[in-house]
Amino acid sequence: HVQLVESGGDSVETGGPLRLSCTFSGNTYALYYMAWFRRTPENGREGVAYIDTDGGTDYTYSVAGRFTISRDNAKNTLYLQMNNLRPEDTAIYYCAADHFRLNLGSGYRYWGQGTQVTVSS
Repeated sequence: HVQLVESGGDSVETGGPLRLSCTFSGNTYALYYMAWFRRTPENGREGVAYIDTDGGTDYTYSVAGRFTISRDNAKNTLYLQMNNLRPEDTAIYYCAADHFRLNLGSGYRYWGQGTQVTVSS
């Protein structure tokens, strides 16, 4: 049974960096496609960044050039490096996993519990 646990959420000032982590357990991590999503009351859930099993990545337009998704298959861990944070990046961030290539679509089978990121102006 796949389990995902996010960590690293915090309160930061505009322009600051933050790195989120997501630990994966319960199956062979290297076989899973992974993504980061975020949720706000105003915008609902939004796909932020995606990484496939070969390391290929994709980003939503608003974070491209500021955020970097990566994975360490030896540590069963997914990362999201966030730089130049803006108040509009404030959200609960979730990692997601699936056996199928879903890119930034929301049909992922496995989800973490979320971690709060707050960016103050």
